[in-house]
Amino acid sequence: MRVEPYLMFAGRCEEALEFYKQAVDAKPVMVLRFDESPDKNHPMPLPPNWGNKIMHCGFMVGQTLVMATDGGSVDQVVYSGVSLSITADDETQAQRMFAALSGGGSVTMPMSKTFWSPCFGMCTDQFGVNWMIGTDGDFQG
Repeated sequence: MRVEPYLMFAGRCEEALEFYKQAVDAKPVMVLRFDESPDKNHPMPLPPNWGNKIMHCGFMVGQTLVMATDGGSVDQVVYSGVSLSITADDETQAQRMFAALSGGGSVTMPMSKTFWSPCFGMCTDQFGVNWMIGTDGDFQG
């Protein structure tokens, strides 16, 4: 069994995918567009001209599969009460990812030393996705 995040981007999935390729070294593993669906009688109503929008995609961030879609609406999704957490290989990688993810977004907690990590911070990216970025420390929770 696995638990994998599934993100909805309200028509901005392609933009988000390109952003995450740069920000967190995301590696796309598949992209399916609405007009490529084998089911041409798609039950979800779509905005006009959404054939080239992403119906479903998957991308790897490190060893984790993250799935995403444009969804079926242009209504902005609000991610509340959940964050994606990355344990970086080292402080340099953590700082780089944090700077990239928070650029165009907002910083919730600046990168700093904590009792559980020598380098940890929280931010929300330009798509409204909440992130926690850190490195392994001595804390064993």
